[in-house]
Amino acid sequence: MKVLALIYGDEASWEAASEEARNTVMTQYRAFGESADGRILEGAELAPTRAATTVRVRNGKTIVTDGPYAETKEQLGGFYVFEVESLDEGAELAAGIPGAAHGAVEVRAAHEEDSE
Repeated sequence: MKVLALIYGDEASWEAASEEARNTVMTQYRAFGESADGRILEGAELAPTRAATTVRVRNGKTIVTDGPYAETKEQLGGFYVFEVESLDEGAELAAGIPGAAHGAVEVRAAHEEDSE
């Protein structure tokens, strides 16, 4: 099954961190990727929320606004897509994501249609 792991953290803290501290965290992310035994299908760090665009369609009209969907204490900073046997395995794998130690990782199964 495919599982999406959404990584949330405090964007301001990340931006305020020294280059050395950010490099340390990125080294931890690379180590996590190497330890995942091929179960990571995709992953990426996202641009800051100030670079986000939100799109809504209301009454047939498209409304595009700058910025994130909502102001929150923790922002979506990246994601992984895992291929695992169960949601429990996905949660176990997500616990190893470095961001889980200081933020939160939301884990959700992806809906996959049967091909039969």
